[in-house]
Amino acid sequence: MIQVRGLTKRYGDVLAVDDLSFDVEPGKVTGFLGPNGAGKSTTMRMMLGLDRPTSGTVLVNGRPFTALAEPLREVGALLDPGSVHAGRTGRSHLRVAARTNGVPERRIDEVVEQVGLGSAAGRRIRGYSLGMRQRLGIAAALLGDPRVLLFDEPMNGLDLDGIRWIRGLLRQLADQDRTVLVSSHLLSEMQQTADRLVVIGRGRLIADATTAEILGGLGRLQVRVRSSRSEELLARLRERGLTAERVDTHELRVEESTAEEVGEVANEGHLPLHHLSEAQQSLEHAYLALTGDDVEYHGRPAEPTPTRTEVAR
Repeated sequence: MIQVRGLTKRYGDVLAVDDLSFDVEPGKVTGFLGPNGAGKSTTMRMMLGLDRPTSGTVLVNGRPFTALAEPLREVGALLDPGSVHAGRTGRSHLRVAARTNGVPERRIDEVVEQVGLGSAAGRRIRGYSLGMRQRLGIAAALLGDPRVLLFDEPMNGLDLDGIRWIRGLLRQLADQDRTVLVSSHLLSEMQQTADRLVVIGRGRLIADATTAEILGGLGRLQVRVRSSRSEELLARLRERGLTAERVDTHELRVEESTAEEVGEVANEGHLPLHHLSEAQQSLEHAYLALTGDDVEYHGRPAEPTPTRTEVAR
């Protein structure tokens, strides 16, 4: 378990992390979300004793990381897949980590197979793709068979098969009652994988709840319905007090309702339905609703490309 209490980090005048408190519990995949510059990586570095907090504490299994006698056996982490000696082979990188932490060398073969590096483990790291470096970093994190695991953007550089693999790996680790914290910008993956979400912005806690609670609170059901008599259906839905609007000639969108309720309205008016479905708002929409005021860097919309006629004028 990871316990974060009142964690604050200043770099001069910059407040990177601001009085942050939350728990990461075993047996769950906890997604750690936030815009660029929100303080996620800084927080994870403080969890691992790489940065010293200005104030506050982080305890891993009840102790500071720096107090752990065999840290690799208790905590595995992937923060930066590029922070390795490029002249070494993947296997030699793992061998150094194993020897310095008292991990038997047979464990190297096990993690190489587990992450799918295969024969690439014998090649020099400078020739690795980003995806291969990610797999090597995950292998290093798993090397000591730790009960606590931290992954910072582990899906970057992975192809579709690799993303599906790591999705299964994260689930497997949590099902083994391990503590798993994952930072990622791939919200569709977090929606499928994470049991709980900790969302921060500008170093402050925005939300700490289960994925279902966040989707349930901000992502209410939306109903799509098609009918050849959509005008009549639209009028009846609005008479019922439902928020309905037209999508196209035959399709309507009904907010905060259910397919059952919309179907009953149509049935009362003997109106034909050609399609009726309900969908929950995605994590992306819920996330944007939560963090909209905490995004530090905003891009400017692209200017429309002028037509040849406009250029000629």
